[in-house]
Amino acid sequence: MAGEQIYVSHAPADLELVQELFSTVKNFPFGTHIALEEVESGRSRQRLEGRLANSDVVVAVLTAESSTSRWVNQEVGYALAKGIPVIPLADSDRHLGGFLENADSVAITRENPSRTIYDLISRLRSELAPLGALSVPNWYIRFPCTIPDCGHPVTLEIEQDQSKLWKRYEHGKLLSSTCDVCESTYYFDAATIGYVRREDGIL
Repeated sequence: MAGEQIYVSHAPADLELVQELFSTVKNFPFGTHIALEEVESGRSRQRLEGRLANSDVVVAVLTAESSTSRWVNQEVGYALAKGIPVIPLADSDRHLGGFLENADSVAITRENPSRTIYDLISRLRSELAPLGALSVPNWYIRFPCTIPDCGHPVTLEIEQDQSKLWKRYEHGKLLSSTCDVCESTYYFDAATIGYVRREDGIL
């Protein structure tokens, strides 16, 4: 995976929800463009057409708020017309309509965001898999070691398929990665790939 681009179409009222659901997705090494974050950084939503056109997949966040959003409707229509895959992320099937009526959506479970994030990552891994691949692509997150005077890059390789990650989550088992220099170990939630804790090494 390298250079893939994800565009997240959503209603302004859903920005906080979107930021929560995409907080760990944004740690992966591809571009995640959340519409309202782009607007808040000084771009007009109308000028996001380039982001949308160059996306490998569009995630449409469908809620009561987005059902009346002209921008969400237009961005979904634009993506479908350009042949860009659209993943509906919906809190109710009643928000699936038009060309997305029979689409395979990811359910927003507000009382269990970990499940929503897990399902979202599963769909993204599936959509962004190389055509004809026999297995999921090798996903990873890379970050600098946070131990003072270290800062060495640490990589968490995510080689397991999604079903195995969910089983780890259900059994309370974390993913981990260790800094090669200071031997500090970082632990991550297996479902959301969210940071949990660090165990300091030798420095």
